[in-house]
Order: sequence, then C-alpha cells, then structure tokens
Amino acid sequence: MSAVAKALSPHAGGASRFERNAATRDAGIVKFLVLSLGLIFFAIFLLMPLVAVFLEAFRKGAATYFAALVEPDALSAIKLTLIAAAIAVPLNLVFGVSAAWAVAKFNFPGKQFLITLIDLPFSVSPVVAGLIYVLVFGLQGWFGAWLSAHDIKIVFAVPAIVLATVFVTFPFIARELIPLMQAQGRDEEEAAISLGASGLQTFFRVTIPNVKWALLYGVILCNARAMGEFGAVSVVSGHIRGETNTMPLHVEILYNEYQFAAAFAVASLLALLALVTLALKTYVEWRISHPATKEAV
Repeated sequence: MSAVAKALSPHAGGASRFERNAATRDAGIVKFLVLSLGLIFFAIFLLMPLVAVFLEAFRKGAATYFAALVEPDALSAIKLTLIAAAIAVPLNLVFGVSAAWAVAKFNFPGKQFLITLIDLPFSVSPVVAGLIYVLVFGLQGWFGAWLSAHDIKIVFAVPAIVLATVFVTFPFIARELIPLMQAQGRDEEEAAISLGASGLQTFFRVTIPNVKWALLYGVILCNARAMGEFGAVSVVSGHIRGETNTMPLHVEILYNEYQFAAAFAVASLLALLALVTLALKTYVEWRISHPATKEAV
C-alpha cells in the first residue's frame, strides 16, 4: 500500500482522531477540581456578600428597612443618582454612537488619537477624575473666581456630579460599538449611498439596526456604572447631606455613623440594580449570540 493510501485509510484517520480527542480530554478528577474551585470562589466572593447585604438590611425587620428608604436624605440620594444617570447616559449614548460611527466607518487624521481619548477614563483613577474638575471649577481653580463672581456653582453641586459621572462612563457605549462596526465593514453603507440614500437615512436605517443589541448592551453597562460610581463623585460632591450625596455616598455616611441597617437597606437597592443589570446583560448577550432567533422574533 502506498503512503498516500495509508494516509487516507479510515483506520489511520480514525486512530489519529482518537489520539487527538484523547489528548484534549481532561480526566474526571481535573474537571471536578476546576468546577469545584469555580463554585467555591463564586460562593465566597460573590454570592455570600450579596446574601449578607439583604440579611443585614432586613435584620431589624421590614419596617426599619422601608423606613430607611423613605427617609428624606435617602430619597434625596436616590433622586440625585437617577438625575445623574438620566443625564450622563443619553450624553454618552450620543457621543458613543457618533464616535464609533466616525472611527469604524471613516478614515481621518487623528483617528488613533480619538480612540486613545475614548479609552482615557479606563486608565485614569476616578479620584483623579474628580480632582480634575475641582482644579478647573473649584474656588481656587482656573475658572473658580469667574464662577464665584457670577454666582455659578459647579463643584460641590449637581453639575459637578453629572460631569464626573459622564467622564467615568465615557467609554462604555463607544467601546461596545467600535469593534462590531469595524467587523461589519462599510459595504452596506456604501451600497445604501449608491442607491440614493442620504447620510442620515443610511445611519438610521442601516447602521443603527445592525448594532442595536450591542448599543443596548453598552447602555446597560453605562447606566450601571453611572448609578454605582463612588470615587469621582465623592471628590466633587462635598458630601452635603440631602443635597449632593448619591446612593453610594449615602451608604458610606450611614455606615460611618453606625446606622448599619439603614446603610445596608440603601445598599440593597444598588444590589438589586446589579441583579437587574446582570439579567438584562445576559438577555442581550443571548440575543447577540442567537441571530437566527433574533431574526425570527
């Protein structure tokens, strides 16, 4: 039998496939150990803290729990958190879509520099981000004297909290869209333009439908970060109770005052937000990974 015939022989091919499968097949004990370590890590570092938050929140009863949530300072913190997220997320939505479209669909000078700027909040500490606004808009900052003369408050007020939230959530939407848009290329947009569609028609009827699930994914992550941000907001808020405290800052103040039940009650709202975010994130990931199901729906 020739060498070619031996190579094409079903026995030879079967043996080689068996050997490859055996080489990549883990022993049962290895699978058990890896799975056990993963479950133990999940239980200790993720599940137990989450359960502890709700146990501590309800330790003194449901009446104490709900009383801590309807207390005026808590309501003010919840309201301010929602305001900051309601402003920051749409702003980053507009910027993220615009930046992703420009980076993925066009070539222009400074393109790489723009990508670097988008990633900047990932490499800068949130505390440093807060200090930036204090140095620019604070009383001793660049515009502090002018703002004070015109009775305009930025730092230690709501505008600074919104600015800090926008900064730390800056990359989330753009970074979800850029890789997807680059992978999709420009063929569909060029075809639409060649058929007489305008730029806006192409954008809203071709580009956006192609990235809608990635866009929703980025919005979910952006909103979660906006509501849970602590470092940057802590620097610029001034910790004025009932005025400039967001939910994370309010939790810190209650905990430092040994009001543990109230602190964990407010923290449980943030934990619920994390669970809702996780559920939405999982759903969007499922829709992205099942295009056939997505099209059928």
